[in-house]
Amino acid sequence: MRKAALVLALILGSVPALAQSPPPVPSVAAPVGPPAGSPSAAPVVVPPPPEVNDPMLAPVPQPPRVLGSWREAVALLRARSTDLKMAVDQVLEAEAQTRIALAQYLPTINGQGSYNHQLITRPVNGISINATTGGGVVTTRTPIPNITTGAIQLSQDIINFPEFDQISINELSEDAARLSVDDEKRTLALSVANQIVAVVTAERDAEINRVGLRVALEQAEITNRKRALGAANGLDVVRAQQNVANARATLVTGDESLREAREALGLALGVPEETGVSPSVDVGGLAQDAAASCRMVATVDERSDVAAARTRLDVAKRNLRNVWYTFLPTITANSALAATSLVSNGAPNPTWSVQGVLQIPIWDGGTRYGNLRNARAAEDIAAQQLEALKRQAIIQVEQAQRQLVVAEQSAVVAKDQRDLAAQNDQMTQLAYQTGQGTSLELVTASEAHRQAELNLALAEFSVVKARLLAMLALATCPW
Repeated sequence: MRKAALVLALILGSVPALAQSPPPVPSVAAPVGPPAGSPSAAPVVVPPPPEVNDPMLAPVPQPPRVLGSWREAVALLRARSTDLKMAVDQVLEAEAQTRIALAQYLPTINGQGSYNHQLITRPVNGISINATTGGGVVTTRTPIPNITTGAIQLSQDIINFPEFDQISINELSEDAARLSVDDEKRTLALSVANQIVAVVTAERDAEINRVGLRVALEQAEITNRKRALGAANGLDVVRAQQNVANARATLVTGDESLREAREALGLALGVPEETGVSPSVDVGGLAQDAAASCRMVATVDERSDVAAARTRLDVAKRNLRNVWYTFLPTITANSALAATSLVSNGAPNPTWSVQGVLQIPIWDGGTRYGNLRNARAAEDIAAQQLEALKRQAIIQVEQAQRQLVVAEQSAVVAKDQRDLAAQNDQMTQLAYQTGQGTSLELVTASEAHRQAELNLALAEFSVVKARLLAMLALATCPW
């Protein structure tokens, strides 16, 4: 029986472990000692693992676009991000509203001309007095068939508190819109950085899945050889094939997750196609690169979104005061220069007039009182939104700091779990090759090792994401 086990061990190949630490089984022939208590001192030599080939072992094709650096990502965001473009357009809208408010207070000049032709007239005889000819009878038509008039009118508000105050209110709205752009940049920077990490994580998972499939195929080949020698039964083969099927399913799902992560990165950058990440990109230093394009602040009150909300509250307060201004009288100056072809006897042509208008609001049906109630409600809403945003920002900062600690601890635990799973997998494979283990133990150890590798990769990149969030939670990005 011992001799048959030795011959079987010479035929079967060992399977390298997935883990980097502890080191995998050597690819060259390595002696394996006999079981404890065996009278034979001859070592068992385990040959290299069997060669396997499968189309699914081929790597995922490279995407058409590959991101080379964080600077390139920022450039794409500036040029192609629709969210950033909409935020900038909102600033332009606010600037336009300020210009409209200024125009309401500046003088307005309007020109007007008219031409009137009478279709029905009748002749009228009149006497014309002429110093040279002595006068005579003149025939005219009434009404006058053709009359042309022209006028230029100028109007200027002298005292109009609501219109004048509206200019500074809209300037505050501009400031709020610009602060919103800075916060949008911070949000986009965090989103793109997370998408980059997600792509790198998915690529790492895809590599691990292929290593897992290769190991499963090698184990299946070993099981088939053992069955050919009578050292394994049909159940062992089925379990090995089931392990291969599970590895294939994990690989297919992982590849699709990689493609989706690349597409999400492309959309975040404004590119409607898969976008990969160059191996030269230092994912570990991604947090520093992202933070370098932003500016750290001391408190949440200095964060762009909180500052924008505070500015919107100031706008709401000013709007309430502006409604009160509508109860005040207004003074307007008007001037008109007019000329006409119908000239009265002794009247000058053209004529120029100046007019001062005093308007005292008395009753408008209750519109101003309704505007007051609306402005008070808007002010309270803005105050509550500011308070809610500040509370949320405080919790976000605290959670970001705590999440970094948790992620680092989870990475340490995941590494220990991976190391133990790798040792268990390696020892189970050697025991199975020498006839001391079962196929169930082999498959269970292999799947546990594969899952531990995936968990470690996820935990390592979760540390990068947590570091990004911790750095950008208190930052403003005016790039």
